[in-house]
Amino acid sequence: MPHDLKPRSHSITDGPSRAPARAMLKAVGFTDDDLARPIVGVANTWIEIGPCNYHLRELAGRIKDGIRDAGGTPMEFNTVSISDGITMGSEGMKASLISREVIADSIELVARGNLFDAVVAISGCDKTIPGTVMALARLNVPGLMLYGGSIMPGQFHRHDVTIQDVFEAVGAYAAGKMTEAEFHDLESHACPGAGACGGQFTANTMAVAFELLGISPMSSASVPALDPRKEDVAFRCGQLVMELLRRDLRPRQIITRRSLENAIAGVIMTGGSTNSVLHLLAIAREAGVDLTIDDFDRVSARTPILADLKPGGRFVANDLYRAGGNALIARRLQDAGLLHAEELTVTGRTIGEEARAAAETPGQVVVHPLSDPIKPTGGLVILRGNLAPEGCVLKLVGHDRTSHRGPARVFDCEEDAFAAVQRQEIRPNDVVVIRYEGPKGGPGMREMLAVTGALVGAGLGDSVALMTDGRFSGATHGFMAGHVSPEAARGGPIAALRDGDTIVFDVASRRLDVELSDADLRARLSAWTPPPPRYTSGVMAKYARLVSSASEGAMTG
Repeated sequence: MPHDLKPRSHSITDGPSRAPARAMLKAVGFTDDDLARPIVGVANTWIEIGPCNYHLRELAGRIKDGIRDAGGTPMEFNTVSISDGITMGSEGMKASLISREVIADSIELVARGNLFDAVVAISGCDKTIPGTVMALARLNVPGLMLYGGSIMPGQFHRHDVTIQDVFEAVGAYAAGKMTEAEFHDLESHACPGAGACGGQFTANTMAVAFELLGISPMSSASVPALDPRKEDVAFRCGQLVMELLRRDLRPRQIITRRSLENAIAGVIMTGGSTNSVLHLLAIAREAGVDLTIDDFDRVSARTPILADLKPGGRFVANDLYRAGGNALIARRLQDAGLLHAEELTVTGRTIGEEARAAAETPGQVVVHPLSDPIKPTGGLVILRGNLAPEGCVLKLVGHDRTSHRGPARVFDCEEDAFAAVQRQEIRPNDVVVIRYEGPKGGPGMREMLAVTGALVGAGLGDSVALMTDGRFSGATHGFMAGHVSPEAARGGPIAALRDGDTIVFDVASRRLDVELSDADLRARLSAWTPPPPRYTSGVMAKYARLVSSASEGAMTG
């Protein structure tokens, strides 16, 4: 094997001084021939808690087969995963965003410690996707990410449902709009097997983004989790990483300012999750690329929404796959003149070449033509104003409202807001304010799907607004502003709000304001004292001490 194909691992495997290392590797089954080949780390995020990552063991096996077939030696290792859907609305949800940093850190440590020549990362649920790519950007060794794929839709009353329907059913059941038998039937059939949540929620949003970014092979993510073709995709990824090694094509050659704009455009065109803002900002920083929160608004303003996907639309990820997959989104962007077509991808082809190869299913109705957009401009907007000097993110997909003015209903944690919804204490026109749920204050910036789903289920989705320094699930829809920065725990203006204050959302002016004078706002904030930290030791406390603002990606590095 040419030495230049083992640029790092030779320090572990070659020469008389490395006999102890070879002896230990032979103890677990590696041979002299194995150790003479390039060593490729296979970073798995398998876990048996929840469907999103449950099937990744099998995919890892096929990736390893592909690596061996192409002349490499795979070494598989695992990292952590937190299921957002399972922990949602509980104290455990605080661990979700924190896990993104732990995933990236652990992959980086294992890869650096073992001097892998290349890395394939496998992701499933929400934070495993950006966490794996953050690690690839840090390591900057030849590598790619394979997304495990989407779950099939469940069936309830003879129509397709997703986990979003279950969250909204909680509010409907509390409001007496659903019987106990119907509620249990939906719960039992919404998630029929392995795979990540089916709508254009965070997992599928980031899967689209990373194919457009070029760090995942085009048309790999679209294949559903349990489709037999997924194993072929995994095998090809194993072969492909060896091609990347031979060419010495590295993540930071792929993750550029222009490819990140392609990723943002893919998110916008598909009506994707607000979490994409946090994750793409973080990946840009890991890759040393200048990207700011305002770039999302700029790309959104020029990009139409064409994909009719849940939570704002009718279809799920598997429908997009049958329509032509993520390659079709790339093709639409290219046809609209919105794709930086010359950017490289891990396949060795440019994103423009991948887009031109897209095959659109005749008669498909999931992705609209450019002549018939769902909305002429994108669904993510960045608001500032006296409540969000550093910005916040508002998602417009699934509704037509562009303004709201109403009285604040202020809650200092998600549980209190959820209880108020369940007690039917929220009224039309209210602005639900949930604070101290930001990156530092939570800590961990919980998603508010339990609250937003309950509001929709209670019939209030079209008449109330919500603002929080926490996050939203990709399944959230309604007039909701998240990532309000600075957060309350850092003394941001959201900390000064009181029940009854008049809050104004104005999308046209890109503003989020409270109708208080600057002097009144300053006086309230000068009298504010930070609450004691919720955790004083362990990973949660460490994260709270280190984490940056949501407007900068909520990173610890």
